[in-house]
Amino acid sequence: MHSPRDGSHVESLDGRLVSAVRAGDADAVRALLEEGAHPDASAAEGLPVLCSAVAAYDAVVAEALVEGGADPDRALPDGTTPLLRAVDLGSPAMVSAVLGDEPPRRLPQAARERLLAMARNWYETGAAEELCRRTGASGPAETCLVQDDESHHVERVSLGGLTVRAGHGAVLTSLEWAFRILTPVDELVARAVHRPDEDHVDWSASRFTLTLRRSKETWSAVVAFRHHPSPHHRLFVLSYLRMRMLFERSGRHSYAKAESQLLADWAIEETDSSVLAQVLKTFNTYEHPGHEAVGLRYADHPDPRVRRQVPDCFSTNDASLTSTATAALLTLARDPDSEVRRAVCEVIAPALGLTPEPQLALLALIRDPDPDVRAAAAATLSRSHDRTPAVTEAFVALLDEEDQLLRLEGACGLARRDDPRTEEAYERVGPLGPGFEHDARADALWRWRMRNRP
Repeated sequence: MHSPRDGSHVESLDGRLVSAVRAGDADAVRALLEEGAHPDASAAEGLPVLCSAVAAYDAVVAEALVEGGADPDRALPDGTTPLLRAVDLGSPAMVSAVLGDEPPRRLPQAARERLLAMARNWYETGAAEELCRRTGASGPAETCLVQDDESHHVERVSLGGLTVRAGHGAVLTSLEWAFRILTPVDELVARAVHRPDEDHVDWSASRFTLTLRRSKETWSAVVAFRHHPSPHHRLFVLSYLRMRMLFERSGRHSYAKAESQLLADWAIEETDSSVLAQVLKTFNTYEHPGHEAVGLRYADHPDPRVRRQVPDCFSTNDASLTSTATAALLTLARDPDSEVRRAVCEVIAPALGLTPEPQLALLALIRDPDPDVRAAAAATLSRSHDRTPAVTEAFVALLDEEDQLLRLEGACGLARRDDPRTEEAYERVGPLGPGFEHDARADALWRWRMRNRP
């Protein structure tokens, strides 16, 4: 419990809290609340500080205030609440920060319906159109993409002196889930593909909510969209399946076998190259005996986006590759597309072992015109047990590269082979800046010294 404080001290704490909220200093906000500042201290125009955080789109500060006791449902002079204002402004991250615990139990039915109606009106009307209605301005609205949370973005729309974020589709989806409303699958998919962008908040919210709905009926309804004529709908199914795979690894669903067969069939049927590339990418995250056959089917596909996924088809095969698949992988090592060649670098050693043909392929790739391909080949050879002079000299040649990371790959390869030129190699790498504290390539020098110095 906090010790009693006199009024002047509390007033001082509240003033400092207002300043910390304005400065966006979440750590200071938490410290002041712990010290005894009132979480609903008044800020501008007598409104609680939570409203200031909401207006500034500062979700981190808003979350700190709500966790510290700020009331998201507090009635304000204009008849709104901080939560209603957050919904109005269209930031899913902000709504999540302000929503608070157990909203279905905390909020009366009328309050829940008001929140849902506001989000639905913005979404169905459109942000620019609703701003026109509210401000009377004729437009056009100013629109740009902004980051809403660490991973997802949304449009910021300004008109007539008002600014909102057009994430009301995601807000509506999140509120429905929070209020235990099972929105029809078709409607959630439609919201996602309304802005066909996997990093958009609307797409993300629909995908996440559908992933949380673990029933067979929901799963069947979503994957049925793989037959939809729109590629955006089919891409959404793949995005959904990839998220389910993440959940599968934490033991939260058990559809992996059905999904792997679905993807195997889909890989044969899909005709759109951009979708097919994503089908293969997703298929390669599953276990299935048909990976090699699918890889061979598309090893010479005219679209490089498809061919970039083929090497992984061969790397997921539990048994030894057939001679046909081996030949296909070695051919891909000479592909005109640099990203295809880089993909080969990452799988060729595990798939084939460093027998003479893969070794020769990697020695050619470590001298590739593309620096990313050279780096990938160097990383694969460095991790291998190959100690032949040709491989060692390939690492020495990397020390002449202008790119410091390529020089580091070369030095690391020498260190792992206990080459006496290791010290000199790392001197040629030069000082490494921040971010290399836990880099195994930088650490290889220390390990070499431990092995080779008295």
